[in-house]
Amino acid sequence: MATIVGSVKPPPFDYVRAANLDDVWDALDADEDAKVIAGGQSLIPLLSLRFASPSLLVDLGALGELTGVQLTDSVLRIGALTRHCEVERNAAIRAAAPLLAEAATWVAHPQIRNRGTLGGSVAHGDSAAEFPAALLALDATMVARSRAGERRVAATDFFLSYFTTALEPGEILAAVELPVARSSSTWGFAEFARRRGDYAIGGAAVQAERDADGSCRSVRAGLLAAGPAPCLAPGLADAFAGRVVDRQLIAGVVDEALARLAPGENVHGSAGYRKDVIGEMLRRALASAFELGEVA
Repeated sequence: MATIVGSVKPPPFDYVRAANLDDVWDALDADEDAKVIAGGQSLIPLLSLRFASPSLLVDLGALGELTGVQLTDSVLRIGALTRHCEVERNAAIRAAAPLLAEAATWVAHPQIRNRGTLGGSVAHGDSAAEFPAALLALDATMVARSRAGERRVAATDFFLSYFTTALEPGEILAAVELPVARSSSTWGFAEFARRRGDYAIGGAAVQAERDADGSCRSVRAGLLAAGPAPCLAPGLADAFAGRVVDRQLIAGVVDEALARLAPGENVHGSAGYRKDVIGEMLRRALASAFELGEVA
């Protein structure tokens, strides 16, 4: 395991490219301020802006065991080092989790999708990111790995606060697992940003299932930029359960969900403006999932 010293804009840091997982555990055990890096599309900008100052970067890029897609009859497992572009294009992912594949097309720009990793985005825990919202909607499970073995965390328990997840010291995100879409599954995704590829001002990822008579069996909606952590839209499951969804029902349920959200003000706009954007994106994603077309 080679070690070099380098820096971007200060502060300086040490760098280790791990050859295997034992290298990772050794490095994390030796330095409590160490950070892992894969594609670098989230951490490097933070370093450049001095918002993060780890003393050691542990590069996971050579760990092939953290890449790849495995599909069974009921579970899709995607390695954490799988690139955004592969999530977008992989045939198994598009068949088993089309919502996740669609979300990938909205991530930044092609250059970033060619380098960034699914696990890096998820572990970063940005509430404005596409993958966390989609994984919440899909009821995914995060697979954390440490020297002691694997630990599974439900997506709803994984995202805690601003850029904070349930990963514990000495753990890395190894994979995500999600249920395979059924024939009764439908989905919708909508996002608004000032320019395509910018961080979302608001958005929603919806996964639903309908019975043969068209009534809603289940629905989940992960929201983008709706709070300090990626979150689900509140109240949807109970409001839609057993009902045939129409535009009027969507409008009322979205209004009730928005009343329970407090996205706050930021550089993209006032709290009221951002809540309006989130509401509109949630209406559009729900309309798409229930095949109603765009809601006026």
